[in-house]
Amino acid sequence: ELGQTLGRLGQALRDQLPAAGSAVGGWTPPGILPDPRPPDEADVVVVGGGVVGWSVAYWLKMLEGRYRRHGMRVLVVERDPTYSKASTVLSVGGIRQQFSLPENIQMSRFSASFLRDINEHLWVPNEPPIDIQFQPSGYLFLASPEGAAELEATVQLQRKEGAQVALLSPTQLKEKFPWINTEDVAVASYGLEDEGWFDPWTLLNAFRRKATSLGVYSCSGEVRGEERAVGHSEIHMPDSLEYQPVACSIVVNAAGAWAGKLLEADGLPEELCQPPLPIQPRKRYVFSWHCPDGPGLSCPFLIDTSGAYFRRDGIAGNYLGGMSPPEEEEPDPSDLSVDHGYFQEQLWPRLARRVPAFEALRVRASWAGYYDYNTFDQNGVLGPHHRLENLFLAAGFSGHGLQHAPAAGRAVAELVVKGRFESLDLRRLGWARLVDRKPLLEGGVV
Repeated sequence: ELGQTLGRLGQALRDQLPAAGSAVGGWTPPGILPDPRPPDEADVVVVGGGVVGWSVAYWLKMLEGRYRRHGMRVLVVERDPTYSKASTVLSVGGIRQQFSLPENIQMSRFSASFLRDINEHLWVPNEPPIDIQFQPSGYLFLASPEGAAELEATVQLQRKEGAQVALLSPTQLKEKFPWINTEDVAVASYGLEDEGWFDPWTLLNAFRRKATSLGVYSCSGEVRGEERAVGHSEIHMPDSLEYQPVACSIVVNAAGAWAGKLLEADGLPEELCQPPLPIQPRKRYVFSWHCPDGPGLSCPFLIDTSGAYFRRDGIAGNYLGGMSPPEEEEPDPSDLSVDHGYFQEQLWPRLARRVPAFEALRVRASWAGYYDYNTFDQNGVLGPHHRLENLFLAAGFSGHGLQHAPAAGRAVAELVVKGRFESLDLRRLGWARLVDRKPLLEGGVV
């Protein structure tokens, strides 16, 4: 028995659309639709079928084999079976070691090792090898004179944790990247290995296919706050007018930007929702542009002193980038519409100032996605709820969930299966810091 019992969570099945490649009880060959209905009971229900949720499910099945003979029944619930609004696939796909918190650096190093050997972990027999299209071009952080000391101290921490990061003076920066305007740059940090970008959709599908091949169940639906009393341990899953109950022992909240809403007081008794989970959906724009005279193949994932970022996209003079707005200018997250004026008025001037060639760029496309933004300290919340020990959290990564998914998924699975962290000590990222009001601030949020 694990902790206190969880109140009933409701889940609405929409249109009976199954997640592609999912199956009940095993792997489904491509093109064959699985039964959209969930099983009547499960040991663990993972709410959220993004890359973090599927990573949790994968690691649960991998770890259980080491400790017991009987299979754990795991169900992954995803409300967007087309993944058209999923944060994972709308991401720009970056991975970096350059964080300011030791736990984030450690998770990045774990994930980089996992991705390097991805076919040893996620390859499914009789399927083609997995190619996540990793581009090892590194991250380049630029610091103004006011931010130079902080950047240098952060690099020392990164090196202590084993990351290979170089500090570049303005002269060295100009020599390596002659297309950069170094005005107002005091120092730069450049990742020498295990940094760059990859295809998020490929990684998500790799986790999903491997997990289903190991016997993970999945269904499409939306978890909602229905009437539920503490003392029950069920998930109600309505399909149109019908509710499908699923009895379970453990729930993992990996609902991303909607993880906080899932725990609002209309779902659990108010006393169990204090403090509230400080995770909100934040809309972020991504713009794609063409510039034939741009940085070219030498272009890293650059983070400007202004907060603007960009990276190369392919080899034909295409780039993509964006910028997080200040708190007081956050766009309405009720939909994923794009404010095209944001590029013209805010982003383009900053890009052209740093890279003069970008004065002549041409916008090709744009889209918006969600950050599961932790307003408390911009870091993920990993581990059991402070009063419901069979409710686990894996959300709030504030833009770095994709790159930390392999490590975060394993960490939560270790807590469920073994009752403790084993690979990485991530205790400080637990719920206790919310209760104690002791934030772990991450300075490297982009």
